[in-house]
Amino acid sequence: MNAQQPPALQQADADSVAVERIDARTAAVGPAAVRPAAAAVFEVMRRLVLEQEDRRGEVAEALGMSFSRSRALRRLAAGPQRMTDLSVLLATDKPYTTVIVDDLERRGLVERSIDPDDRRRKIVTLTEPGRAAARLAEAILARPPKSLLALDGDELTTLERLLAKL
Repeated sequence: MNAQQPPALQQADADSVAVERIDARTAAVGPAAVRPAAAAVFEVMRRLVLEQEDRRGEVAEALGMSFSRSRALRRLAAGPQRMTDLSVLLATDKPYTTVIVDDLERRGLVERSIDPDDRRRKIVTLTEPGRAAARLAEAILARPPKSLLALDGDELTTLERLLAKL
């Protein structure tokens, strides 16, 4: 990178280097003839999951909170978690996890208690309204996209068989 360049161009250069690294790693996987087809299929899958229907936005709107907060509720649906373990599950740092839990607690969706095994630690547990919100988020996220519902039974069976190989 050239320090004389404007920041936007420096970022573009950094992005280009990152793409080259990814391309180099990808080149080592699979025969050359398969890579373009795999990339094309993956692009269709990516668009299907991430772009075709904005489920994250739908969850955020339905619950009246950011998607990251609904994600915390969904992780807690499996059972109470220590704050440190919740940070790992959310892939966030501890201060940000505290911000999330503080907000969810203000909304009455979670409760914090002292860990009986280590009084320095806090355990986060869903309340009944928190469990209901987590169930609603999961129901929205689990709903198949319209394009999948448009496939016939044989097509779905074939697609399921192919995806099971992955």
